[in-house]
Amino acid sequence: MQNQKRNGLTLILLGAVLLPSLACSGKNAEVAAAANTAPLGGLAVAPAAAGVPASDSGFTVSGPLIVEHQLDLLAQRDGVIAELRADAGAHVHAGDLLAQLDDRQLAADLEAARAKTRSIEADLKAWQAEAKVLQSDYERAQKMWAAHINTEEQLEHAKFKAESDQFDVQRVEQLLLNAQDTQRSLELELEKTRICAPFSGVVARRYVRQGQQVAKGDRLFWVTAEGPLRMRFTVPEKFIGTLTIGKQLTLSTADFPGKEYKTRVVELSPIVDPTSGTFDGTVELVGPPGSLRPGMNTNLRLDIHP
Repeated sequence: MQNQKRNGLTLILLGAVLLPSLACSGKNAEVAAAANTAPLGGLAVAPAAAGVPASDSGFTVSGPLIVEHQLDLLAQRDGVIAELRADAGAHVHAGDLLAQLDDRQLAADLEAARAKTRSIEADLKAWQAEAKVLQSDYERAQKMWAAHINTEEQLEHAKFKAESDQFDVQRVEQLLLNAQDTQRSLELELEKTRICAPFSGVVARRYVRQGQQVAKGDRLFWVTAEGPLRMRFTVPEKFIGTLTIGKQLTLSTADFPGKEYKTRVVELSPIVDPTSGTFDGTVELVGPPGSLRPGMNTNLRLDIHP
């Protein structure tokens, strides 16, 4: 029992000795922690984070390759496809015939209109000749009246005949104009039966088949030019001043990894979209396109930093 009391007393004395050192150690830890967050200029300074190096990869935008000339050819009148001259994939030149609508009725109507025009032209020449004769008779009647050879009634009669014939000439001239207008209208309608390529390029799609009935406005062909290849892009307004017309940029596509193509800036929008804070631009491929085709998705690298 005495040994137990002696051991307990020893532990109490040991605790009394160690307590000041433990308190001092705690204070030192608090001082160290306070030193790490000591105010500098009135602001607490947190420990610095590890820095991330800025990227030097530039700015990249994506978009499809386009061409300036690309459109659907539409039927300009109702009709039946009588002949197809081009299919998808065909290379064509401006003015080449791609398809022909049945034009037999129009051709017959046009020939009748031309015959009518020729007939009216002949009538006009006859009336004009008659007018010259009556005008000559009136002039002779005037001379005879001055010489007191004919009467006033004869002079008036010659005058009225000459004037009446001039009215007939004007009437036939108007008929001729109407006939010529009808002829030109039919010629235009006949021209609409010829479906021709508006520019040089390739037939991307054919929507009709021979013998098919089409209505005005129906799609017939999709024709696209093969170049120059372009790409439109949109970039933040901070690039204003660093992008200029003529600047060369690099273009690539995932379809041909490792290959790069040179382009130059050909268009820059003069305004900034206030909603998005961006502006538009267009680049054009420099040199041969190689395997690039309209519609391919590409990446444009802007090796510039605002």
